[in-house]
Amino acid sequence: MTTLHNPEKLPPPLGMYSHVAAPAELRRLVFLAGQLAVDDKGEVVGVGDLDAQMRRVFECIGLGLESEKLGFDDIMDMTTYVTERSLIAPFFACRRSLFPELFSDGAYPPNTLLIVNGLVLPECLIEVQVIAGK
Repeated sequence: MTTLHNPEKLPPPLGMYSHVAAPAELRRLVFLAGQLAVDDKGEVVGVGDLDAQMRRVFECIGLGLESEKLGFDDIMDMTTYVTERSLIAPFFACRRSLFPELFSDGAYPPNTLLIVNGLVLPECLIEVQVIAGK
């Protein structure tokens, strides 16, 4: 059986899904839904600014992980979606400054980077989903 929930500290889901899925028998394996740069009211943060959006996305990821008593060093896999090829260079620039703060051991999890035609909210430039566990 899987426990599905929406941590209070995360903005509410934008649709019919749960932010976190944790298998009951493997409580330390967590699937975090793709996170967008939205605030607690579901409003997009940093419209047109990939750096601001990416930082908010990873803030939300941190909150989801925290709800399961996990941290960034527990991430096993990430899938990242950006909406334009021109965002790849700014994406890597933000990673270079942000990731050393998030991943204390300096080891970064596997990441698949996809360029997509758009996300559920057209103002969003990036979405990241993760699988984490111990």
